[in-house]
Amino acid sequence: MTVANHLLEIKDYGQSIWMDNLTRDLIQSGELKRMIDDRGLRGLTSNPAIFEKAINGNKIYDADIDAGIQAGKPLLEIYESLIFEDIRNACDIFFPIYEESGGLDGYISIEVPPNIANDTEKTISEARRYYKEIGRPNVMIKIPGTSAGLPAVEDAIADGINVNVTLLFSVQSYVNTAWAYIRGLERRAEKGEDISKLASVASFFLSRIDIKIDEMIDAKFSKGVDSLPEEAKLTAVKGKVAIANAKIAYQEYKKIIADPRWLALKEKGANVQRLLWASTGTKNPDYSDVMYVDELIGADTVNTLPPNTIEACADHCDVAPRIDTDVDEAYNLIKSLNDPDIDINLAQVMTELLEEGIDKFVQPFNSLMKSMQEKVDRLAKV
Repeated sequence: MTVANHLLEIKDYGQSIWMDNLTRDLIQSGELKRMIDDRGLRGLTSNPAIFEKAINGNKIYDADIDAGIQAGKPLLEIYESLIFEDIRNACDIFFPIYEESGGLDGYISIEVPPNIANDTEKTISEARRYYKEIGRPNVMIKIPGTSAGLPAVEDAIADGINVNVTLLFSVQSYVNTAWAYIRGLERRAEKGEDISKLASVASFFLSRIDIKIDEMIDAKFSKGVDSLPEEAKLTAVKGKVAIANAKIAYQEYKKIIADPRWLALKEKGANVQRLLWASTGTKNPDYSDVMYVDELIGADTVNTLPPNTIEACADHCDVAPRIDTDVDEAYNLIKSLNDPDIDINLAQVMTELLEEGIDKFVQPFNSLMKSMQEKVDRLAKV
């Protein structure tokens, strides 16, 4: 009896499944190749938090760290040599998908150092360096969608660098990202350079929104709610804001790809910048562990899942194209946050989430640098 794998059904609706994880063990054991074959993985993303977990306490990297010490390399250079090798090897494993999909999928994302998120010049400089040093056509450089990051996105696209714009929370931040991509393509096309080989995704974060808003609602409940209608209104938005927000972002995507400026680029072979659903592991055990998959399946999208959500979805995702369903309800739900009984300032929440998101990458990056320094000091004594 064949066990159903619902992940494989998702591709039929125009969505690609990428994995939010990368370790050297995955590559060397053959597990990553197996997941491509068995789970239908079409790409992969990494970030400083993922690399911290991969490198800390794992002896698989020790020989390369030791080689870096013997060569007299500084700490950051040793770190980059480790992650660049993992990214190159993952790119090579996914290259057949990159070729088979005509450059739509098969990408491996690597983030520029998170401590430069608010520095445009350093961000574009590092994006160029990473892209050149990794030297694979299917590498995608992650740049945060901050006010400083978006000019770097535009420059990188104009330079012919694939970009994953990360840490997008608000619908407006997504719209700004889409236009940065379009401006970059226009600049490239004006120089007479090919735009048909470029790819970009806009990583729109989900679970962190519900976590933050649910905490705000729980705080209101703990203070005491005055009436049953107020309680009902607050309960109605719990665990619902992220998906509603994503559905509205997708409606903006549809407007953008109907815009004459985009259509002119499409005529020249440009690829759409797909919305990528990120932070899709459900944190609240009261909610479905695949709710950020089931509710957001639709054309021209990517969903990047942590390993446990991949397995959960393979087992029990309920696959259907829902990204365009209940759209009016999504708009009404977001509007209801302004109701005096709910009184949640979504714009402020999104601003805080962006700041926290950068910090959630800076902290593990700093922690990793510290633990690597300790490892370097230890190995240098041997």
